[in-house]
Amino acid sequence: MFWRIARNSPAHIRYSFISKPHQHTASRGYGVRMSPIAKAKSLDHLVLTVKDLDATVKFYGEILGMQHTSFGAANDPSIQRHALKFGSQKINLHISGKEFVPRAQNVQPGSGDLCFLVEDNVDDVLGKLNERKIDVLEGGKVVHRTGAQGQLRSVYIRDPDENLIE
Repeated sequence: MFWRIARNSPAHIRYSFISKPHQHTASRGYGVRMSPIAKAKSLDHLVLTVKDLDATVKFYGEILGMQHTSFGAANDPSIQRHALKFGSQKINLHISGKEFVPRAQNVQPGSGDLCFLVEDNVDDVLGKLNERKIDVLEGGKVVHRTGAQGQLRSVYIRDPDENLIE
């Protein structure tokens, strides 16, 4: 096992870890490409570390229509966990200082940057945010961005922990 420097690749992906160098091939000039261990097909959940569970549940329920659910931990059903469900995904909520293990390395409320696709017209969403006097970033207007499936019209706000919500 060794580290290889791919000299013709952009700096941020120049270093690749290689265990069997003869089995790997270069892909589109982006360094060494290895076969994946597993192929991701969708996102089941992510975790947000929050300061105030009630404020978070209220925000995501009132702004994005997410449903609060609680459930017992798999290894100990007497331990209550909390999540926000929407579509076929959920956001598990960990209260700062009381995180479940295993956990992310540097958990911190307010470090998230999340983009949600909504069923509603973005101009209507902006109007409702303004009616409720919710601070809209980027000059308080709809902006154009690129998402996983192409172009998006977006508005940016912050949740109670200052996570960036698009």
